[in-house]
Order: sequence, then structure tokens, then C-alpha cells
Amino acid sequence: MKKWKKLHTETSENIRVAQVRFDTWLNPRNGYEMKATVLETPDWVNIVALTPERKILVVKQFRLGVEVVTTEVPAGVMEPEEAPQVAAMRELAEETGYTSDDWTYLGWVEPNSAFQNNHCHQFLAKNVIQTRETEQDLGEDVAYCEMTLPQIRAEIRAGRMRNALSLLTLSRVFDIWA
Repeated sequence: MKKWKKLHTETSENIRVAQVRFDTWLNPRNGYEMKATVLETPDWVNIVALTPERKILVVKQFRLGVEVVTTEVPAGVMEPEEAPQVAAMRELAEETGYTSDDWTYLGWVEPNSAFQNNHCHQFLAKNVIQTRETEQDLGEDVAYCEMTLPQIRAEIRAGRMRNALSLLTLSRVFDIWA
């Protein structure tokens, strides 16, 4: 396949979690000019946190996009210039108060390469213990709990855990666990 040629770029408003950009591209197959929306989004981190008893730490929070309380793995947005593991450690501690000295990087994925330009870095934190109070942002209302692997699978089957990035990060850990 031939690479598409970018003809023009314009930026729009910053919508807090992303900067909206419009790119005009030339399709090399047929010469069609197409305007595409791109969300310039900071990188994210997702964490599967295992307690010494091999329970998985999950968070529950109201998600504005789907307007329901969801069950997810701890996750968050990386700060500018922040290293992925530093962000993962910070997000886990802020959302849950749990910390760990045993981290494994599971790799990164493109959350939605059709219109986003960011990466989601995935981590496994073993032997997490609660060492501090949570530090939630003003716009957060996060509850956390520990769940066994069968409980996690039940949450997935019941449709209460359906965040794609949480499921993907868990699947990488399930592969290690098997």
C-alpha cells in the first residue's frame, strides 16, 4: 500500500482531554481528498494490580461517556514528560492508595488509531499493598475493591466490566497467569 499524503492540518479547540486536529489527506488509490478528525491525546496507563493473596484490584466509577458505573483496572492519563512506569505508580496510588515495588511492563497499544494519536502503556504490579490514602482529582469519584479471578470473570460475563483497554490489559496478565 502507498502512504497517504497529508495536504493540510488545522487545529481546533482544546477539549481538556484532547486537542482536536483536522487533517486533509489525499488517497493515493483514487485521488480523493478526505478531511479527518484526529484527537491529539496524552498517553495513558492501565495497571493490573495483584495483592499478595493474588486478588486483583479494580476500580468502580461513573463514566460520563456511557453514563453508568463501570468496573475497570486502575488507569489514568500520563502527565507531560512523565515516564510510563512513573505514571502507573502515581495513578495506582492516587486512585487506590496501593503501592508496589514489583512492576512488569506489558507493552503498549494504540487505543483507537482511527482518530487518536496516543498510546496506552500496560503494567502488572505484583504484591500491591495499601500504604496511603487516595488522592482523587476534583472530577473523580473512584471506589476500589479486591476481586478474585473468578469474580473478575463473573464481572466480565455479567457485562459490568467491558472497558476495552481494561479487558486487553487483563488478557495480557491472564496469558502470564495461565
